Amino acid sequence: MNTPEQALLTALGELIDPNTGKNFASAKAVKSARLNGGTAEITVELGYPAASQHATLATQFETAAKALPGITSATVSVSSKVVAHAVQGNVKLLPGVKNIIAVSSGKGGVGKSTTAVNLALALAQEGARVGILDADIYGPSQPQMLGIADQQPDSDDGKTMLPLQAHGLQANSIGFLIDPEQPMVWRGPMVTQALRQLLFDTRWDNLDYLVIDMPPGTGDIQLTLAQTVPVTGAVIVTTPQDIALLDARKGLKMFEKVGIPILGIVENMSIHICSNCGHAEHIFGAGGGEAMCADYGVPFLGELPLDIRIRSQTDAGTPTVAAEPDSTIAAAYRSIARKVAVSIAEKQRDMRLKFPTIVVNKD
Repeated sequence: MNTPEQALLTALGELIDPNTGKNFASAKAVKSARLNGGTAEITVELGYPAASQHATLATQFETAAKALPGITSATVSVSSKVVAHAVQGNVKLLPGVKNIIAVSSGKGGVGKSTTAVNLALALAQEGARVGILDADIYGPSQPQMLGIADQQPDSDDGKTMLPLQAHGLQANSIGFLIDPEQPMVWRGPMVTQALRQLLFDTRWDNLDYLVIDMPPGTGDIQLTLAQTVPVTGAVIVTTPQDIALLDARKGLKMFEKVGIPILGIVENMSIHICSNCGHAEHIFGAGGGEAMCADYGVPFLGELPLDIRIRSQTDAGTPTVAAEPDSTIAAAYRSIARKVAVSIAEKQRDMRLKFPTIVVNKD
């Protein structure tokens, strides 16, 4: 016969997590449920960052607990804990980084870098420790977008770099190390080496997620990165335009070939709403991102508007999620960020950090 505490735990476990669509028991999110007289003391630990949802979830648990006989009140503690998850092949994990998210597009001009920086900021706003690496050696844009283009990373040992800080993010880019007007006239191998140094020689500090703003396209640089960098999953950014979707499909196929999971697709510049009259218009077409998701069986993460504020705020060095955290646009980015984080949380954990490496020496 179940005790009152067991009945409480069972009832709470059957509640549906609105962020995953699954019950909390499947994720083992309810860590404890105790009774202290008529008060239920509940501890919930999510596997993904969702600080903006904690109050709502706490109310959900409190309401469910008080519906049970003998319980008149409830105290609910909701927190998040992000762990490292499996990456492609036997690629070695990056020190100081639990999960790497590659943000990619098949072509330039679809707002990939803007999406990447706002995604990183949204993950940070949801409570995660986040970094961003600008992997576009030929056209680095993150220094300008983060408002720290005039800074350079420090090195206290002459070998490694300390990431710069901006809006709560750790960041690095080749743009911090060169003159902004200096063209990078480098061949592929030099670019790949520079990028590896930026990634592996930066002392990332205990990151839950490192967002990599990938170069556009599917050339040898992208392939080398995909094969040597421990990527947890990739986010594909496209517009509804048919031409952009053609290239986005190529990018998706590239990640599939190297065994990197697709976390989902973001449709940028999905709709334009006139700031004067409020008329909504699908300038670049409609439904392309969702159709692509249906074709490949990958999640549709969400759509973002074509809005002058996104452009102007990012150009000014304070992206929308940081500039207007309470806006509907920032909420859209946070929704996408939670979906990305949930997708990662549901993947297999990487246990290499848990087990020791055994070395047998022959004397």
